[in-house]
Amino acid sequence: MNPPRTIRVGLTGGIASGKSTVSEQLGQLGAVVIDTDKIAREVVQPGSEALKQITGRFGGEMLDVDGSLRRGRLARIVFDKPQEKIWLEQLLHPLIKRRADELARNAVDSGSSVVVFDVPLLFESGWDKSVDVVWTVFVSSATQRIRLKNRDGLSEDEISARLNSQWPIEEKARKSDIVINNEGSPAETRRQVESAWKSLQERDE
Repeated sequence: MNPPRTIRVGLTGGIASGKSTVSEQLGQLGAVVIDTDKIAREVVQPGSEALKQITGRFGGEMLDVDGSLRRGRLARIVFDKPQEKIWLEQLLHPLIKRRADELARNAVDSGSSVVVFDVPLLFESGWDKSVDVVWTVFVSSATQRIRLKNRDGLSEDEISARLNSQWPIEEKARKSDIVINNEGSPAETRRQVESAWKSLQERDE
């Protein structure tokens, strides 16, 4: 009998949708979660080639006193200038994908049955084509705006820039296999995650 195949789940959502909560719950249920935001921080650590290219393009003011990247300052630049966002993505996305694939291979070799790729720009970067199923964590765009204002203290223009840098969350939901609606209570979200998790377990039975 062949060993069960590892299921590759792509987890995405809009900014401030609560994707990290769902990602954490999946880890608790037994999935190996590969957090691409975390990898994105790793690939720009002090001394990295990527950080050298970023400072070469945007200047030394991108660095904090300890030599680390000032991510907030960089974010303001790329959200204001779409061409700079494209440049940054072309630099970082291949590095992030390579590291994520390496971690996934390690998980498969260790016998993990489910590997979750937590990718904010899953559809935008074409990552949806390399997973078996796609889950989107959904809240309305109105809720996104409220959360961004309350959580990050952003202006309306800054909120619009961030939302416009991603696909509309409704479009992501339409293209997904599973939609986790995170408009309700934490308990309601958890129930949806557990139900979807159960469907994964039954997928190859």
